[in-house]
Amino acid sequence: MAQSSIEWTEMTWNPTTGCDKISAGCKYCYAEIMSKRLQSMGVEKYKDNFEVRTHEEALSIPYTWKHSKVVFVNSMSDLFHKDISLDFIKKVFNVMNNNPQHVFQVLTKRAERLFELHGELKWTHNIWMGVSVENDKVRNRIDFLRQTKARVKFLSLEPLIGPLNNLNLESIDWVIVGGESGHKPRPMKPDWVLDIQEQCENKSVAFFFKQWGGKNKKAAGRILNGRTYDEMPEIELQHSV
Repeated sequence: MAQSSIEWTEMTWNPTTGCDKISAGCKYCYAEIMSKRLQSMGVEKYKDNFEVRTHEEALSIPYTWKHSKVVFVNSMSDLFHKDISLDFIKKVFNVMNNNPQHVFQVLTKRAERLFELHGELKWTHNIWMGVSVENDKVRNRIDFLRQTKARVKFLSLEPLIGPLNNLNLESIDWVIVGGESGHKPRPMKPDWVLDIQEQCENKSVAFFFKQWGGKNKKAAGRILNGRTYDEMPEIELQHSV
């Protein structure tokens, strides 16, 4: 586990690591870059760089947290990657099921496999399920998400590299928008962001604007319409079992 600088979560937990690219949003994957860095530092967990790996030893970590947390699951991977077995996915879900005092945010680009497996999984109230949608070509991921049993469903429109007009936000609880950052970031037009914010407002969907991105994301900031947008779904926590 690690404290996170990601604006919409508190910490990360990575029972799996590694991935591969499947769509345009993956082009400058921050997890791949970070994995190479960790490998060069000699971190054992990343000795195989960005190859998909499962980590049984990480499954015990959430049981050690003393206070309620908001946790991004697999910031360095994709839980629904084809090389991660249903058996291991069930083990991860079992940990989340057994720790209802925490919120677990799971995010995938592999929405079709998510839909294929969702009926095999136990969706307790504290599991927030999201899909990444970077442009119009992959908006069908939203339809797969919508059919799952997750109580909270969210969209990560990051890096937003194209307009997303007329989104179907039925059964969607939360939308995160962010521009790409790094050495060669693809631009995000303000009109795209404003349109999505208005769509969310019209449908009463929580809207979170993460960043404008760019080569210097700190300088670009995260102000939209003269304010910050930090809206999130209501967090409902229970005692541990």
